[in-house]
Amino acid sequence: MSAARPQRLRTTAKPARDSGDRAHSAGDAGRTQVRPTVDGLGDEVGAAELGRHVADALRRLRKERDLSLDDLAVASGVSRAALSQIEMCRSNPSLAALWKIAVGLKVPFQALIGSTEPSARLLRAGDATALRTADGRIESRLLSPAGTTTGLEIYELRFQVKGILRSESHGNGATETVILLTGALRVSVASERFDMAPGDTLFFEANVDHTYENVSTRESRCIDIIGYGS
Repeated sequence: MSAARPQRLRTTAKPARDSGDRAHSAGDAGRTQVRPTVDGLGDEVGAAELGRHVADALRRLRKERDLSLDDLAVASGVSRAALSQIEMCRSNPSLAALWKIAVGLKVPFQALIGSTEPSARLLRAGDATALRTADGRIESRLLSPAGTTTGLEIYELRFQVKGILRSESHGNGATETVILLTGALRVSVASERFDMAPGDTLFFEANVDHTYENVSTRESRCIDIIGYGS
């Protein structure tokens, strides 16, 4: 899902939160962990590692498909210059650009940011990289690491008050299943609009633009399952 405006990766510290939304420490009660985010990517090492992984994945996936930078620019809508900068690890891509590149390559989003881990693994709450929009109103956390699912991605999305996330088409055959856990969420799919309450599930074909809006006076949280057609 691409944000309304490109959100650049920056490096400022942000305390980690456990399932109780409290800062925690790793082996040292006096030392606070940081969670990488888009708005504040945690430590500079985490930001650099993410940037290198995206660069390596983009280069490998493009060559596997025998696509030139010009070919991918046409397919994704991301300029050749921007793609070149990302591949050479000279710039951090926006969330919008990453989604467009994934669509252009016809691969799941996590293929660009995921890691090559064993197919069976435990992903703890503090392990997944949380991506946040620059205004801090939207947080997206991937719950399905690379290698654990095929053609499927599972996200936890958190929307602060007045948070709006606009997403472009994920390509032909793509679907989404949204399960609202807390708050109130308005989902617009093309010209249709759906108001969701906690416990509601919405399924739709994600080959059109769609928008999520928090219409609650508090945080809204949902699980978003994206399936990719063959």
